[in-house]
Amino acid sequence: MLIRIKVHSGSRKESIVKKSDNSFEVRVKEKAIMGQANQAVISLLSSYLKIPLSEVKLVRGFKAKNKTFKINEGKTCR
Repeated sequence: MLIRIKVHSGSRKESIVKKSDNSFEVRVKEKAIMGQANQAVISLLSSYLKIPLSEVKLVRGFKAKNKTFKINEGKTCR
């Protein structure tokens, strides 16, 4: 399953807001330096979806605010 994420890095609080079935808005504390924000998003998504970190993979938007993540099929998600 592919999901689209709009990332706000450098936020005071971390949060995930579900916009639609496959679209989220994520705020993370880490800045967008050397992939720190991407790693924070992956960690937050795995916690939110209750799946292992290895099941979440960034496939598009490594240096952009709008990103696409692949969530492995067959895993239970919210």
